[in-house]
Amino acid sequence: MSEKSRFTVSPSWLEERLETPGLSIVDASWYLPAHGRDGRAEHEAGRIPGAVFFDQDAVVHPETNLPHALPDAATFQRHVSAMGISEDDTIVVYDGPGLFSAPRVWWMFRVMGAKNVLLLDGGLDGWRAEGRPLTDKPVQTAPAVFNAKLDEERVASLEAMLQLVEDATAQIADARPAGRFTGAEPEPRAGMRSGHMPGARNVPASALSRDGRLLPPDELRALFEGAGVDLSRPVVTSCGSGVTAAVISLALETVGHSDHRLYDGSWSEWGGRADTPVETGEA
Repeated sequence: MSEKSRFTVSPSWLEERLETPGLSIVDASWYLPAHGRDGRAEHEAGRIPGAVFFDQDAVVHPETNLPHALPDAATFQRHVSAMGISEDDTIVVYDGPGLFSAPRVWWMFRVMGAKNVLLLDGGLDGWRAEGRPLTDKPVQTAPAVFNAKLDEERVASLEAMLQLVEDATAQIADARPAGRFTGAEPEPRAGMRSGHMPGARNVPASALSRDGRLLPPDELRALFEGAGVDLSRPVVTSCGSGVTAAVISLALETVGHSDHRLYDGSWSEWGGRADTPVETGEA
C-alpha cells in the first residue's frame, strides 16, 4: 500500500502481485479531446499484464443523454462480470497519467459494492517510465459474476442539488479548473453555460496530486482548508461530467471524511439547463 493513502498502491506493490489469484487490474484511461490521447488505443498497444479495459463512455446508464452517467446496478453488473471481475476481488484501477480518470472507476466499483478497490500511484505513465512489464497480448478472463448493488446514498441527483443550493445543507466542491469555475474560460462541451453553482468552492482535481500521485493527507487537508471547504461538514463533489469529481471523493476519503456524495450529472447537467442558477467569478 502507499504510505499516503489506504486507497493507493505503488507500482512495485502491484508488480509483485501480478499473478495473484483474485487480483483484477482495470485500465480506466479516458481523456478530454485537449489531451490528444486515446485510452483504448494505448491499452491495446501496451498495458499492464492482466489488465482489462473499462470504457467510461460505454459503461453508462442506457436511458440518459448525459455523458458518463452512472449505470443502474444491472447494467454495471453485466459489463463488469464480462470483464471477469467479482465484487470480492482486489481491484486495482489505473489510468495514463495517474489520478485523472481512474478515481471515477474506483468510485463506481465502490458504490456498486466492491469491497477492496485501489488505485495505482503514477498511472501507466509512471509504470512505463520505471521500465515495468507491459503486454499487448489478449487477456484471458475467467467467467465471473459481480453482484452489484448501488449505494444510492453516495450519489446526488439534480433535485438534491437544487435543494442543497437553496438551503446550503452541504458544501459543493467543484473539481474543474479555475478558469471554467469562474467562467473566465468556456466549457469544452457545446451549449454549456460558464460559471459554477451558487456557494460552490473550487478544488481543482489537478491540485490534489503530484506527478500522478495523490498528495499526503496533511497537504490535502491544507488544500481543502485553503479552498474554504470545512471538513467537519458534508460535501458533494462535482466537475464537468462526473469523472474528476471522484478525485475529490478520493481525497476526502483519504483525510478521513466519509460524509460525501458525488453529483453524477455535474456541470454537464447543471450548466446545460436554462433553469438552474449560475454564478461567475471567484467563490
